[in-house]
Amino acid sequence: MTPRKISRVRITEFNKIMYMNSPQVYIKAPARLHLGFLDLEGSLGRRFGSLGLTLDGIATRIVARRDSHFNVLGKPDERVVKLAERFFEIKGLPGGCEIEVLEQIPAHSGLGSGTQLALAVGTAISKLYSLGFSCEDIAVTLDRGKRSGVGIGAFQHGGFLLDAGKNQSNFIPPIVSRIAFPSKWRVVLIMDSASHGLYGDDESTSFSSLPPVSSDIASYLCRLTLMQIMPAVSEQDLGTFSKGIHDLQRCMSDFFASQQGGRYTSHVVGDAIGYIESLGIKGVGQSSWGPIGFAFVGSEEQALVLLRALQEEFRKKKELQFKIVSGRNTGAVVQQQGTVSLPAAAKF
Repeated sequence: MTPRKISRVRITEFNKIMYMNSPQVYIKAPARLHLGFLDLEGSLGRRFGSLGLTLDGIATRIVARRDSHFNVLGKPDERVVKLAERFFEIKGLPGGCEIEVLEQIPAHSGLGSGTQLALAVGTAISKLYSLGFSCEDIAVTLDRGKRSGVGIGAFQHGGFLLDAGKNQSNFIPPIVSRIAFPSKWRVVLIMDSASHGLYGDDESTSFSSLPPVSSDIASYLCRLTLMQIMPAVSEQDLGTFSKGIHDLQRCMSDFFASQQGGRYTSHVVGDAIGYIESLGIKGVGQSSWGPIGFAFVGSEEQALVLLRALQEEFRKKKELQFKIVSGRNTGAVVQQQGTVSLPAAAKF
């Protein structure tokens, strides 16, 4: 089967008139923090296991419309093209679509941009043509969730999430706990516009090059998560939560330092995190491979005070940017305007 090329040219005014009343699907997929892995040793039959938080304030937003051809509008990139091509080809779908990209989570920043974009594209196409594909099916089709399930959980449910890792039979680690994140708490994000985290083949190579992890460390991290971090979220105990995140992140940064060039992927983000710690704030760290860093605080007012202090302290570091966000306790927004059904036996 020869893949069909997606045209990236902007449609004409005539085509706009032709398709303005056609079915369309709007998707808003939230960013997430990946706070760490629990078991990189895997002797019990499951490996990885992830802790993560869905974020409000940063998202990927797209609109998909029925079309006889493929078009990508707005702020297209190669990922949108490849995802749409792969989905239609693997599922054997006829027809086409127009995807307008309204906003994207920064790529390779540690916020789950790849998974959220893939799920947004696949879900939009499935909804547009009334195909009924599940989120898990879409993730497998588009090769997402190979190590962590928190991005898929963020898209489906939102909240503070724990997945149980991978065994020999599952492709996507299952979400085994979802807790509503305290609405008053805030996250101050530290972003380095001049850096990016590992991804793709480099990420896979780095995982294969990591040293063995002792069962003692895996046991400690699982206990830390179950007996300290998760109860603290449920009880809205920021002090205990922050201490647990600090200890989890310390283990993660020590373990991945050899592959990311130090405790943090970005040295300037590391400097900002060190400054935050000097202020007595313990709930800090790096999301996934970074470079994005984070700090948990108890209120919007505390977040604003910290934001102003960071902006003043690092005013000469133009690559550093800071943003206040909150946890999000709902998943992706999916809105439909009309649908069209495809013949069951239709193939390219």
